[in-house]
Formats: sequence, C-alpha cells, structure tokens
Amino acid sequence: MTLTLYNTLTRRQEPFETVEPGKVKMYYCGVTVYDYCHLGHARACIVWDVIRRYLQFIGYEVRYIQNFTDIDDKILNRACLEHSSMEAVADRFIKAYFEDMARLGIKEADEYPRATHTMNGIQRLIHELENKGFAYPSDGDVYYAVRNFSEYGKLSGRKLEDMQAGKSDRVNIEDPEYQKKKDPFDFALWKAAKPGEPAWESPWGAGRPGWHIECSAMVRDRLGDTIDIHAGGADLIFPHHENEIAQSEAVTGKPLARYWLHNGMVKVDGEKMSKSLGNFTTIRELLDRGVDPMAVRLFVLTAQYRTPIDFTDEAIAAATNGWHTIKEGLLFGYQYGKKLGWGVGTASLLAETVERFQETVNNDFNFPGGLTVLFELAKELRREGNIIVHEGKTETSPDELQRQWQTLVTLAGVLGLEAEIEAETQTSNGLSDAEIEAKIQQRQEARKGKNFAESDRIRDELQAQGITLIDSRDGTRWHRN
Repeated sequence: MTLTLYNTLTRRQEPFETVEPGKVKMYYCGVTVYDYCHLGHARACIVWDVIRRYLQFIGYEVRYIQNFTDIDDKILNRACLEHSSMEAVADRFIKAYFEDMARLGIKEADEYPRATHTMNGIQRLIHELENKGFAYPSDGDVYYAVRNFSEYGKLSGRKLEDMQAGKSDRVNIEDPEYQKKKDPFDFALWKAAKPGEPAWESPWGAGRPGWHIECSAMVRDRLGDTIDIHAGGADLIFPHHENEIAQSEAVTGKPLARYWLHNGMVKVDGEKMSKSLGNFTTIRELLDRGVDPMAVRLFVLTAQYRTPIDFTDEAIAAATNGWHTIKEGLLFGYQYGKKLGWGVGTASLLAETVERFQETVNNDFNFPGGLTVLFELAKELRREGNIIVHEGKTETSPDELQRQWQTLVTLAGVLGLEAEIEAETQTSNGLSDAEIEAKIQQRQEARKGKNFAESDRIRDELQAQGITLIDSRDGTRWHRN
C-alpha cells in the first residue's frame, strides 16, 4: 500500500518518497493577518491538518511549519484606517486565527514563523541572489531578474513568451515601479520605504521585503534547502509559488520541494466568494450561527482536496446529518460499553477495516473514500445500539463491538472527527440518569395503581425532553433521542 500524491510540479501522481526516510518536512503558506479567517481558510487548514494527521498515522515523523504573513499592504491599510500599527493589527488577527482554528479542531503547527521575525534570513537570501546575478538593486528597491532563471514557469506551466503577448497592454509605463525594472516580468524582493510606513534597515536602504521572498526565507530557515511537501491553495501556484521556486533554487541549486500540493478553492452557491458579492463568510460567523465544527470538517472532507468545493446551505445540512451518524457511532462505547461488560483497556482494531481505509486514502489522500469506511462502522454501531435499546441485547459479541467501536474512534481521529462526550450524553435540561430512573419508577407506580393518565403524562414529559421509553415483558428501558 504505497502512498501516492498528485504533484503539481510534474502534473502526475507519484509514489511518496521523503528526503529522509521516515520523516516529513512540510510547509504550508499560511494567512495574511489583516482580517478574520473565512471559509477558504477553513478548507485549507482542515485539509493540511488532516494530511499531517494521516502521515503521522501511517508512521511518519512530521515537522509541520505554517507561516504568518505580517508585512503586507492590506495590513498597513487596515492599520491606517484604525489609526493603529501594522504590528497591532497582525497580533490581533493572529490571536483570532488561533481561536477559530481551535474551534475547528485544528492541531497547532510545530512552529509559526512570521516575516517580521525572519528579517535576517530574508536579507541574507536577497544578498545571495544578488551575488549570483539573479537580483539587482534599483533606487532603493531590489528586483528578481526572472529571465536569468531558465526554469521559470515550470510549476504553473506558463511560458514567458506566451505571457509577453498580453502583458504589454496591461503595463503602465508611467508607473514608477515599472520604470525601476529592467524587465516587466521582474518582481520585487525588497521595497524602499515610503513616508510613514514601517521599515527595516538593509544594505539597500530602509524598506521592507516583498511577499514572495518571505516564504523562501522562512522555509530555508526552519526546514532547510529541500523539503518534502510544500502546500497551499491553488490560487498561490502563480505567481507566489512559482516565484518561491525561482528565488530558492537559484541560490541552492536544489529542488525547493519534492511535492507541491494545492487545495481547491471554495465557492458559495456556485460563485467565487468575495466581499463585493456579499457571500463572504468568516469561520466565526458560521460557527456562531450554530453550525457544528465537526460538520464543517466533514463537509470539507467529502470533496477530493484538489477540486473546487461549493458551500451551500444544503451541503452544510447534508454534512450535519452525516456528522450525526458518525457521532452516534463514536458515542456508542460511552453509552453502552459498561452494559456490554467492556474492559477498561483499548481493544485491538479491525485489521481488514484499517487496511481498507489506508488503501483508499493512500490514493492521493482520498478522504471521501476514507469517510465511506467510517460511515459503514458508524451505521453498524447505530443499528446495534437500537437493538440494545429495544431488545436489551445485541446480535454481535461484545468483544467484536468493542473492536468495531475502537476502530471507528481511531480512524475518525485521523480525520479530526471527535464527539464531545459530556455534552452529547446530557439532555437539554440536564436530567441525569438517576432522575430519569426516578421518573420511570413514578410511572410504574402510577400504572400499578391504574392511574394511566399520570403514567401517560410522565411518558410524554420524558419524550418532550428527548427520552424515549420502551415497555416490554422485562420492564421499561429508555434511551436519549
């Protein structure tokens, strides 16, 4: 069962082989922290979180780095509007990021480098590019000479001659930045400071780095010259990731990453999500509406990670229903384990089921196929739970049920799907098991006294509170709906 991945760089699916056996170096281009995270961020962060979890599940030691872009025109504009500072804006939205991701069950990365904390590495990389003839200063700016890198375009498949045809119509020759460049395709590595902007001292004068050089420097500083997986949204393939390759590989002469993985974009009711269309939804707005974070995870995982995904009310409703099914299975052990005489220890997993799950997911992280295995386990446990409630016994041995449940819990954990035990085993008004049993006892006494109106009242009262009673020859059993 070899793991194979679709590599954007080669445009084909390839066996996964790491630089160092058993270890994965993984970098994800994180968020620019000028606003709250939206549904597109939710999808990306869930996808890379689950890929990291899966790699760990199959035995890899994963070092996972995710950056924060905390130098950017959008951050600066927001700071100006709020009469604040770029640092204050970045700090506020980094804090909000961690709050949102915690609600979605995203595991924290091993490290979160920030561009402002990598200034020495950024300037060192620019200096090396300049020494090797790939960069040139121009009136306080420094630009990358794109034509000097012969492999430019290999990630995106774009060719300079093809781009040249349409670029001349879009270039404003009066633009001061254009006039500083030797070639229209060249891009900024360092930008000279403008009045009132934050700036850092450098050999080229006070200024700040360009966006692309930041990631190249952070990858190199934290993970080295060549990493195993470079991840990000499909919208970053060009120019950001293309430029990263040009910057890094021009200096090191080595591949920046063995595998380039890109997640598909999120649409809302078939349209691109944007504030101008009024369909822009932040993670916290969605969750504050009462949507279960686990339903959001499930929604994301029902689509192949490279394909676009359409966010609709119907899709979230379907994901919510799906989550309820898996949640019932996850809670099975807590609801019935004691009654079935399960021991305290962990049961062995169903080897064939785990193998089928792994074989499916190994095909380019086919998480929708993996979910099929989870649903099969969850539905079987739900069926057995109904039998226990209605007949007081099971059709399957307790040991086998424990193995099924333990397998579901383990595989669901790989996908980050976890049920809240305490919250899910309470009724809305907090009736305890003892209180329910007392009500049932009152009902039995009413029935013995032939006070059937009182008996029906107690039954209806419990039903209204989500508790169903089942009368049989062996007595009255109950379950929470």
